[in-house]
Amino acid sequence: MYLEVLALGVIVFFIMSYTGRINTSKFIADNQVYLKKLKEDDWDFYVRAKYGENADPDLLFGKRIRNGLLVIVVVLVFFITELNYIYILCALLAGFAIFKYGYISMKSYYTKHLHEIDILLPYYLKGLEILIQHYTVPVALAKSINDAPEIFKPGLKQLIESINAGDSSIDPYMQFARDYPVRDSMRMMRLLYRLSLGRQERKQEQLVTFSRSISSLQLKARETKYKERLEKMEGKTMSMLVTTGLGVMVLLIFAIMMMINI
Repeated sequence: MYLEVLALGVIVFFIMSYTGRINTSKFIADNQVYLKKLKEDDWDFYVRAKYGENADPDLLFGKRIRNGLLVIVVVLVFFITELNYIYILCALLAGFAIFKYGYISMKSYYTKHLHEIDILLPYYLKGLEILIQHYTVPVALAKSINDAPEIFKPGLKQLIESINAGDSSIDPYMQFARDYPVRDSMRMMRLLYRLSLGRQERKQEQLVTFSRSISSLQLKARETKYKERLEKMEGKTMSMLVTTGLGVMVLLIFAIMMMINI
């Protein structure tokens, strides 16, 4: 009985959505001011870090809300014959869990790619160092965006926007380091901030310090890559040895059984 009611309710909901009687997009648009209060502060950053600058965080946020509402409707329909406050609360919690899962999934993707960021950061900073020799730090940062790895672009744009808005403190640089919490990112951003404040006569000295730090990071990145390749080769070699050993054992057992039968 429950399954028939559930199936009927879902079918009716989809038919009404298809014919425009129920318009979830309109509901979301009409209540955008209230629903945006549910949006996490770093949602836009995680979306652009995963999908690039052309992604629309608001569109994906709307889909999260729509999925949450759909789950609420499905749960309510399932318990329609004995609906009470407990089931309504369960439906709301289920809808909120599905809504929140979209954010957790996006954040998890970013966290998994921190290792990739750790490898890419020294090479991005090396290109930035070359630009700083000819331009001021804010101009060099702006010019570096086009050639920067895709995953850095959201953080760089936020950093540049903060600087252009008049924030001359270290905070925008530290925010970038917090967004990309990998090896030595805090120290590198402090060095970059000092470069942005340094007088012209001290610029060369500070650039040398900055360059040495980048070279050290690049060396660590190369060591990490070499270690990963070595571990991968060792893993393949071990797999091959285990497979060969098991094959020899099977053949040996088979040969012994044949001799016993003879």
